[in-house]
Amino acid sequence: MLNSTNDSWLFTSESVTEGHPDKVCDQIADAVLDSILEHDPNARVACETVTTTGLVLVMGEISTTSYVDIPYIARETIRRIGYTSSQFGFDADSCAVLTSIDEQSADIAMGVNFSFEERAGETGYHLGAGDQGMMFGFANTDTSEFMPLPITLAHRLTQKLSEARKLGHATSFCPDGKSQVTIRYEGNRPVHIDAVVISTQHHAAATLEQVRDEVEDHVIYPILAGDLFDSQTKIYINPTGRFVIGGPQGDTGLTGRKIICDTYGGFGHHGGGAFSGKDPTKVDRTGSYAARYIAKNMVASGICSQCEVQLAYIIGVAQPVSVTVTTYGTCEKFSDEFLSRHVRSTFDLRPDAIIERFDMLRPIYAQVSNYGHFGRPELDLPWERLDAVDLF
Repeated sequence: MLNSTNDSWLFTSESVTEGHPDKVCDQIADAVLDSILEHDPNARVACETVTTTGLVLVMGEISTTSYVDIPYIARETIRRIGYTSSQFGFDADSCAVLTSIDEQSADIAMGVNFSFEERAGETGYHLGAGDQGMMFGFANTDTSEFMPLPITLAHRLTQKLSEARKLGHATSFCPDGKSQVTIRYEGNRPVHIDAVVISTQHHAAATLEQVRDEVEDHVIYPILAGDLFDSQTKIYINPTGRFVIGGPQGDTGLTGRKIICDTYGGFGHHGGGAFSGKDPTKVDRTGSYAARYIAKNMVASGICSQCEVQLAYIIGVAQPVSVTVTTYGTCEKFSDEFLSRHVRSTFDLRPDAIIERFDMLRPIYAQVSNYGHFGRPELDLPWERLDAVDLF
């Protein structure tokens, strides 16, 4: 996203805590994926989860030589999140966990295991893309992580919300919660935090005044104190009032329903495919990680201050059908067309090449199933490394 003038404009992004019902589902799906990959790195996993009051349904298509205890994984994930009491209407020990698992379609497996190129007699093209679709990667200079500032701050707030609850610093908080941050830009420079929203589930005995005090003291001020946050910043804490009924009791959760939280908070495009529960042959995940890697390294090289990379794949075909780089006029030396050709000729974007570059056949996915798959400095994520800067 680029504003080519020096006009003032606003942009808002949101994040949710690990206790949000949709994120409960993402975490269970990726925990199942990790457990399977730990025993069978070549498994094919497409795991989906649904939660509601007292119920978890895990379903999907999984082909593997290993056995994992899916109900146990689901319950331990729910326990780690913090749903450990019947007061939440949903807890790790009493909820029902149902499974409905089938194998990957033989028709899909044929195209994934033996790519179109390999079947046509070409060598070096083993895996085909697991589906058709387009994937986007984005980076800009808002933050040291090369992520847009609104989503970065929104994630930091929800992480702090969960941390304050788990460490006992805030006694009123329960697992479900949300944040929303509005940033004022002048041209492409963030200049002010215009508004902040925090909504947190809380214990029934807590007063709204207690909740708001704890949010301010343990979440907002520790995270946002700085040049862009001042007395003019509008703060909204539980603006509807009480928030006692939350989590899967308050709202049905589904895997893949928070894809904008997972990526760039709406600042960059999104191809539509979710990440969680999918093994690396699924280019929804693998292609998006590769596109982010390229965009981040390009911006970090200094040739542009904003970059979006789009990849598009055809099911069963190894090479992407298109590679498009957009720098929104921030690259003075090269055209977007030239950069697109450079990326295609420089980076091997076949699914198996991406998997090898990022060492993706290992259990690394549950850790990114909440608070974003990108811009996570506390994690050593291979697609976040700046080891391709010299290529630009």
